[in-house]
Amino acid sequence: MIQVYPSILSADFGCLAAEAKRLEAAGADAIHVDIMDGHFVPNLTLGPRALAAINRATPLFLDVHIMIYNPYDYIEVLAQSGADRITFHFEATEDVEETLTFIRRCGIQAGLAFRPETSFSMVPKYLDKCDLLLLMTVNPGFGGQKFLPEVLDKVELARKCVTPEFLIQVDGGIDRETARQCVQAGANVLVSGNYLYSRPDLSEGIRSLKHQ
Repeated sequence: MIQVYPSILSADFGCLAAEAKRLEAAGADAIHVDIMDGHFVPNLTLGPRALAAINRATPLFLDVHIMIYNPYDYIEVLAQSGADRITFHFEATEDVEETLTFIRRCGIQAGLAFRPETSFSMVPKYLDKCDLLLLMTVNPGFGGQKFLPEVLDKVELARKCVTPEFLIQVDGGIDRETARQCVQAGANVLVSGNYLYSRPDLSEGIRSLKHQ
């Protein structure tokens, strides 16, 4: 089953609660929440209080992607704010295994993300220690970037290393065509922002990604 996680980064930040309810009504499998620190990536976005507001507005699973240095320091407060899974970047810390372990100790799922330029050789040793692998299909930091097709080879290699049920997520430049390519390569979780929010009918956009 293909899961679609709309990125609330593309929503109207002035009414996050209403946007969360809208995504729920449109049939989203989860809400993807990007948290950036302005250092690991050149952008600032939402924080724990905004995450808590989204959590109060919807029972949907909250998939939190943190693009911040020293992610360990933020795990507990994000878990308390409603994160159901926290995905952090391999490149943001030297304590990858310790951070994955701590996330799970907080009672939520752990995900590990990789930038497009990071060698795939870094991926396999962590696959049995996380619940989701995120392979970025753009350089992290901003929405609306062009999809990087070279990441498809990494998706295919990752799928060969795990069970069919293991979650391989792609994020960046995902529209109907790039979603098809990612699914064929082995991805089963699609994060999409601009494509979905540009559709006249959000629910139709979600369906168009699900049915490849």
